[in-house]
Amino acid sequence: MNEQALDDSTHTISWVSYILHLIVAVSAVIPGAQMGPALLVVALIIDLVKKGDAVGWERAHFSYRVRTVIWAALLYLLTLPLWFFFVFPGWLAWVAISIWFLYRIVLGMVRLNGQRPVTD
Repeated sequence: MNEQALDDSTHTISWVSYILHLIVAVSAVIPGAQMGPALLVVALIIDLVKKGDAVGWERAHFSYRVRTVIWAALLYLLTLPLWFFFVFPGWLAWVAISIWFLYRIVLGMVRLNGQRPVTD
């Protein structure tokens, strides 16, 4: 019985984290709707803290979101110089990264809803 309550708790936390990531991802794609950094940090902290509480297929979702954020951050940093030299290529690169981030978050939400693990 207690294990079921823990599973429901981590499942709910996982949904909250996905929703925060989704808000960040959508705001990154829509110009002028930047909600990003603060919400992303909150979601990342939730994932890092609660990852140890998750078991089975739900644990994969916590790792998946952490990896997604880390890869997106590295890609944004890697393409940052494009903004200083060429605005349009920088914008294109960040739009592509943002769409990739949004895709990964939506894919994770679909798999979470189906109670399936995510894989890279």
